[in-house]
Amino acid sequence: MLAKIYHNYFGLTGYGQPSLYWKGAKTLKTEDGGISHLQFRIYESTEQSFFDFARVIRTVYQTAADVSKYPEAYAKEIAYSRYISEANGDNREAYQQMLESISQYIKSNTLN
Repeated sequence: MLAKIYHNYFGLTGYGQPSLYWKGAKTLKTEDGGISHLQFRIYESTEQSFFDFARVIRTVYQTAADVSKYPEAYAKEIAYSRYISEANGDNREAYQQMLESISQYIKSNTLN
C-alpha cells in the first residue's frame, strides 16, 4: 500500500524536514492497510521516492553510501545502522539477508 498508493517504495518514515523530493505529506496507513504508530512519507511520484531514498542514504548514512558498490557490505552497514529500528519491530538480520538476496537476484539476471 505504501508503494502502490503513496509511492513510498522504501518505507521511509515521515520524520525530518521536507525536501526537494518529499513535500512533507504523511500517512499512518501500513502495507496491510492497517494503522501504524509510525508516520510514513507520501510521495507525489515514484521518482521522488527513489531520489529521496538516495538523498537520505547519501546524507544520513554516509558509511553505507560509501560501500554501496559492494552489496554485502552495504547490506550489513545499513541493516545495523539506525535506518533499521528493532524497537519498531524491524529485524536487522532478516533485512540484511533480504538486501543480499535482492542483490544476488539482480546480479544473476543482468549479467547474462
